[in-house]
Amino acid sequence: MMHRLLTYWAAALMFILAPACLQAADFVSEQRFGGENEIILTYPAAIDKATAQNPARYTVFEESDPDIRLEIRKIDVSEDGRTVSLIFSESLNSAKTHVVSVRGDDGREIESIQVKKSYLGYLLSILISALLVNNFVFTKYLGLCVFFGTSKRKTTAKGMGVVFTIVMVVSALMSWFFYQFILIPYDLNFLQIVVFIGLVSLTVQAVDTILRKVNPILFNSFGVYLVLVIANCVIIAVPLIMASNNYSIVETFMLSLGAGGGFLLALYLMSSVRERLDLANIPPTFKGLPIAFIVAGQFAMAFLGFSGLQLF
Repeated sequence: MMHRLLTYWAAALMFILAPACLQAADFVSEQRFGGENEIILTYPAAIDKATAQNPARYTVFEESDPDIRLEIRKIDVSEDGRTVSLIFSESLNSAKTHVVSVRGDDGREIESIQVKKSYLGYLLSILISALLVNNFVFTKYLGLCVFFGTSKRKTTAKGMGVVFTIVMVVSALMSWFFYQFILIPYDLNFLQIVVFIGLVSLTVQAVDTILRKVNPILFNSFGVYLVLVIANCVIIAVPLIMASNNYSIVETFMLSLGAGGGFLLALYLMSSVRERLDLANIPPTFKGLPIAFIVAGQFAMAFLGFSGLQLF
């Protein structure tokens, strides 16, 4: 009797779950960005190709702009019928979350899918972007005063780059806390630049005091350039970018670390070349800053090769 009762219950449960199991094959199991204008949807089982290739089946838009629908130029379906590639007429901004709405034959929405990068990949993209793709010196031309002043020797360049990175990270994290817990709650966004410069000044003063005690030689080699860090546009640019993009504290840390690392990289590359230029046969009119500007321009052209680079 008990065995028969369990059999009836199992049959009833299978009857109830069978439609859901059958329907689950039509639901997307994985979604990701493909090329610069492609979204790839993966199904757990093969689907009908004619149905999958119908553009009217999909509605795609950025989550922040639901009224702007993205035009699908082409739909490719794999041989096994499990992978559908949506190819769009224009490039997609993979930094933003996209929503793909899938409709059935009757026109009703079957499911709504969010397509976005993995958060770790997003953080690494912020770091690499600030380090190489959008290097603050060679692509944005910020901080050139300190850059040309401290890139004459490798030792000075490395020390300044490390100090610059520390100041940038500390001041950016302090700016994030002030922005999130003081400026936004009390509607004081118009004081952003004043507050950020004050926080940078506080950080630079602390670094100045520490360096004066710990490493006087490095401190003396910086000269007036350590003071110029206070109003340096690279230092101020990082918290302003953080505020405009509403970054989290982890994203702000990656941005400041990438910007500082990019400045260190620029200083080291430039100092390596300028040390060799001292021994080169350069026309007198080009010695000093003129040849330094020419070399910086060549580095800037080289860094333009990273434009559009996306690793994640």
